[in-house]
Amino acid sequence: MERPLRQVAQRLALALLVLLVTVAIVYADSDGYHDSADSSVSLLDSAYYATVTLSTTGYGDITPVSDSARLTNILVITPLRVLFLIILVGTTLEVLTERTREEWRINRWRSALRDHTVVVGFGTKGRSAIQTVLATGLNKQQVVVVDPSAKVVDAATADGYAGVVGDATRSEVLKRAEADRARQIIIATQRDDTAVLVTLTARQLNRGAKIVAAVREEENAPLLRQSGADAVITSASAAGRLLGLSVLSPAAGMVMEDLIQQGTGLDLVERPVIKAEVGRSPRETDDLVVSVVRGHRVLGYDDPSVAELQLTDRLITIVRATPGTRVTPDIRPLPME
Repeated sequence: MERPLRQVAQRLALALLVLLVTVAIVYADSDGYHDSADSSVSLLDSAYYATVTLSTTGYGDITPVSDSARLTNILVITPLRVLFLIILVGTTLEVLTERTREEWRINRWRSALRDHTVVVGFGTKGRSAIQTVLATGLNKQQVVVVDPSAKVVDAATADGYAGVVGDATRSEVLKRAEADRARQIIIATQRDDTAVLVTLTARQLNRGAKIVAAVREEENAPLLRQSGADAVITSASAAGRLLGLSVLSPAAGMVMEDLIQQGTGLDLVERPVIKAEVGRSPRETDDLVVSVVRGHRVLGYDDPSVAELQLTDRLITIVRATPGTRVTPDIRPLPME
């Protein structure tokens, strides 16, 4: 609503300017007007006459009597009256139209949302996260961006996402984004305390959604997990580790950066074990397996407990990203230890 309110303020300022110009015109030629109360027309009388004239009320107690005053009413004040009405009526219609269009747009995408992705915070982290998820085959129409900045949400909607302006720590804002029916929620706020509150609110609304959150300080990660986050990424530490790895081995740093860029070069993906792989070791599969997800544990490929794969296991594999193809959307965020 920030944009319509700004437009209303601009229109009201213009209407006030028209009123002041009319008052000045009438007062400058006050001798050409007659007041039935005391004959003379003061500055207050001029303001009164301009107000009732522009609003088309016209009580008739002050009237133009001279030829110059009547000519001024015909050539100047009447066009000003029309402009004044256009400003007020146009503003009302525009605000109502904007509200109606916004409500229609929100209701349209809300009615079609099921198992969608909610992104809270559309800064650098939020954009990068959703681009990675889109590489798995998710449609942009299944993404809802929540951000307190109207400009950020406008940019998101221009990119093809649905958008909600508001504070995501408030449950009614997340409800507008249909977070209670979302499949996954990505929390990429600027502040760690905000991330904690959003996580608490989101988990209260949706017990089954996969919630992934980012924090700046590693000491806040346990608090986010306690608040209901399934996975927590420490942005500052992760960037620092990648920098350190690149210093020790630039080639290894390049490989790691390639792995976290979904859809190009090498991709790190999670997939279910197929029947043909049951009973085999991770080394005997066709893919390069780096870890096995069994229950809520992430085990290394050389862990003795996963010497034989089970049908309920999931594999973390490294695959070659093929241009023009999409990774299976059955990928799930990795639980963090």
